[in-house]
Amino acid sequence: MTEHRTIAGRVMLETEVKKSRFVAVIDRARTEAEARAVIAAARKADPAAGHHCSAFIVDSSAGDTPADPDQRIERSNDDGEPSGTAGTPMLDVLRGHHLTNVVAVVSRYFGGTKLGTGGLARAYSGAVTEALSKATFLTRERREIMTLELDHAEVGRVESELRGHGVVVVGTSYGASALLTVAVPDADSTAALVASLTAGRVIPVLDGHMYAEIPG
Repeated sequence: MTEHRTIAGRVMLETEVKKSRFVAVIDRARTEAEARAVIAAARKADPAAGHHCSAFIVDSSAGDTPADPDQRIERSNDDGEPSGTAGTPMLDVLRGHHLTNVVAVVSRYFGGTKLGTGGLARAYSGAVTEALSKATFLTRERREIMTLELDHAEVGRVESELRGHGVVVVGTSYGASALLTVAVPDADSTAALVASLTAGRVIPVLDGHMYAEIPG
């Protein structure tokens, strides 16, 4: 199965082709509504631009279920440019980078020289490619979720050791004891590590699956 990635945060880059300016914004989006909100914000930020072309890919299986192609939503929009010259080339770049939960908007300021259909496709796809060269990527990896009940005094030490072994800390809540929720690459090895760190007092509880975002 192809490994999918997302970006760590918003990136923005301006390129120029034959005096036409292309302002690309790439951002995170977990749902179609979030993607469309990013597009609307870009349109509002650059009202003088002649076109605000867009493409996005979102995957609603970001929770505890395996990725399902039927849950994957892909959309593109040429926003007045000749059909197929903007949105689709932009979408192809996102696909080529194996990205999901991401939206790209390219706002164009016409520079007076027509680029032709091929030139437009290259300019829009190039704008997205250049912007992505500035992005930090995260790999989306399906992991098991474990909950650990710990004494308050040992949370920091255990959490630090787990992070050092590639465990993603999802959250911590405090009551009479501390509950540490983690996403682990291997449940058995993590359970053994926890047993070693706590002299066997803490037994992790499996609590389903989720898609964790791993740097690199």
